[in-house]
Amino acid sequence: MNKHYRRIFLIVLDSLGIGAMPDAGAFGDGAVDTFGHICETAGPLDIPNLTRLGMFQLHPVAGVAAPEKPEGFLMKLAERSRAKDTMAGHWEMMGIETKKPFKTFTDTGFPKELIDELEKRCGKRVIGNKSASGTEILKELAPEEKNGCMIVYTSADSVLQICGNEKTFDLANLYRCCEIARELTMKDEWKVGRVIARPYLEVSPGVYQRTANRRDYAVKPPQATVLNALSDNGLDVIGVGKIHDIFSGEGLTRWIHSDSSVEGMQQTVELAKEDFHGLCFVNLVDFDAKWGHRRNPDGYAREIEAFDKGLGQLLDVLHPDDLLMITADHGNDPTAPGTDHTREYVPLICWSKTMDATGRMDGDSFGIIGATIADNFGVKMPEGCIGESVLNRL
Repeated sequence: MNKHYRRIFLIVLDSLGIGAMPDAGAFGDGAVDTFGHICETAGPLDIPNLTRLGMFQLHPVAGVAAPEKPEGFLMKLAERSRAKDTMAGHWEMMGIETKKPFKTFTDTGFPKELIDELEKRCGKRVIGNKSASGTEILKELAPEEKNGCMIVYTSADSVLQICGNEKTFDLANLYRCCEIARELTMKDEWKVGRVIARPYLEVSPGVYQRTANRRDYAVKPPQATVLNALSDNGLDVIGVGKIHDIFSGEGLTRWIHSDSSVEGMQQTVELAKEDFHGLCFVNLVDFDAKWGHRRNPDGYAREIEAFDKGLGQLLDVLHPDDLLMITADHGNDPTAPGTDHTREYVPLICWSKTMDATGRMDGDSFGIIGATIADNFGVKMPEGCIGESVLNRL
């Protein structure tokens, strides 16, 4: 008979891949390895908690000693979806295989017809309309935005982003324009995964800083996910960080915004002290947004170390009937060329104070995660969902 856990904490270290998948070349990637290359260029990492759970057994690193027996059950997961983006990764965890990737406009910018309609309905002239770093485009175009313009840009992801100075392009108006953009980009030929409001302030002359009032407008999942199955059966489904945005709130019973990954872990520790029955699903985005896309291995390394400290706090407060699952949604190797995500395997580390045995196996989809969670709580996977439970190993 399988052991059943009262609460499951699923934490996504956004973009912490552990090596190139065999088809990485088809996605424009070479010998990418987010975790390995960070260890090589910015190590050694001070991560005692991830170490004892088994991170270095799952991904050996030259010169780093791993404990003889890890405390966690370890898996290396391959993404089945034909994608390497945040939404596809998270959706697959909850049972959805993405067979047709969302549109990207990295090389061309958005079509003139879309921009014309956006200008007409928003009442602002669009500037930018290209792929760019969010910090660099502010340096370039924020002074011009003061003249009643609207900065629109994209990236290597399937996104349309609109910047707005909170003092001159108020938040309500910025959100209104993003809602218009979301409506327009539901057309098949313009369909992006997310529209993102990127508010900022000029903190000193010529110096611009994003605020925590970002808002994502994501496409809803195309079908019911494991989250729906859980909430429909009366279980708690708590989203921390970007989870609400990624799933457009579908299947969640409660959600909490995080201003940083460190805060996200603090919020998770506090949630672990509460009494609930179900899933706490956490996304820690700073690995990806602050360090991966900006190709900063040192910053990424320090973020992993900060997470490890929070992980230690969480391990201390988890109950004997809690299960912890740590994973990632794709790679973003900060030593790779460009600024795009990278097509990589991801880790899955499972741990409980009462886990009977440790071990290791590989999996052919992220859907293993959702299937295991559904199995644990005795709920039926929605029709069409992928994934096979490994609960009997935990």
